[in-house]
Amino acid sequence: MATDSSLDIATSAQAINRARWILVLACVSGALTVMLGAFAAHGLKAQLSPYLLGVFETGVQYQGMHSLALVGCGLWARILPSKAVLYAACFFAAGIVCFSGSLYALTLTGIKWFGPITPLGGFCFIFGWVALIVAAWRSAEGSK
Repeated sequence: MATDSSLDIATSAQAINRARWILVLACVSGALTVMLGAFAAHGLKAQLSPYLLGVFETGVQYQGMHSLALVGCGLWARILPSKAVLYAACFFAAGIVCFSGSLYALTLTGIKWFGPITPLGGFCFIFGWVALIVAAWRSAEGSK
């Protein structure tokens, strides 16, 4: 039968593993942000209208901001594991895919139906920040 301390160790190992994956995701997203920004500045500038280039750059900006938010989630999850922080990281990742990804797809393909996906990504970003508010509030209370 498992003791309380062995359960704490297993839970701790799971939390560290989750934090590691959040940090890996953040780093991959950050590297992609730099590559996509350079692609926009050097490869797309002559191909897209100023408006569409701005749309693409908006995707890059939001991806960059939320890659940093993912770094924060990963570090927070290492120090003070919390389900709310894990949810925030998932929402930020989904937001990057839906918001930034739809903007990239819209500008590169011209397919208009990618446009309605963008607000879903925006809601994911908002939900991620709300989840961090919950995590901060609960950490001040000493509960998870």
